[in-house]
Amino acid sequence: MIRVAFAIGGYPPEEHKRRADVALSYSTSEVQVGIVDVKASPYFYGMTPAEIQLVAPAYIDCYKTAEQEGYDAVVPLGMLDLGVDGGKSAVDIPVVGPTEACLHIASVIGDRFGLMVYHESLVAFSRAIVRRYGMEHHVVGFGVSGFDLPDLAAHHDEVVENFVREARALVAKGAEVIIPMGISQCPVHINPGWLQDQLEVPVVEGFGAPIRMAALLVSLGLTQSRARWPKSRT
Repeated sequence: MIRVAFAIGGYPPEEHKRRADVALSYSTSEVQVGIVDVKASPYFYGMTPAEIQLVAPAYIDCYKTAEQEGYDAVVPLGMLDLGVDGGKSAVDIPVVGPTEACLHIASVIGDRFGLMVYHESLVAFSRAIVRRYGMEHHVVGFGVSGFDLPDLAAHHDEVVENFVREARALVAKGAEVIIPMGISQCPVHINPGWLQDQLEVPVVEGFGAPIRMAALLVSLGLTQSRARWPKSRT
């Protein structure tokens, strides 16, 4: 049995359960997903690169906890890939970022991607994440569902309607794969299978992709290269 830890930051209880339930649903007879909590929260308005960098230590500590608890790999919740770069040096188990996994899996099943974010204010930062992974040339464009993270649940139907409309526009521009750059859009509030039927292109989302990639690395006996990520002494 391969054990993959899914690291979830601080959310209101109902929202935490919603995300934990989705993560646990990816468990199989060969892969057991477990939840580890992070002492930091992305659940607020107006997140900037400053807040994102400030929470990295909490996520790296969580990756260390996952390794100490016997997990074989660890994945953080969310497409910001929080603490992933530092985490790869901090632990010996694979640390897989959701955006990292989605981009690489999408590149196997298509050449041109459409990316969906919560709000226009997140486009620039999301583009920077994609650029960091060397995948910007694959991106047709960005669509927005129009609501910030804490407002999604209260505007569920509008989020779904806006997401489908904007994603279809990206497909019309040539996108062959859609990547939700916000897991609270899909798969938390929108079922990826249903979404694929609506869009008629693959949808690669940030729960299944990193969890399955993490398990694949473990099954192949692979982890991050120490030539690229030297082991931290701390």
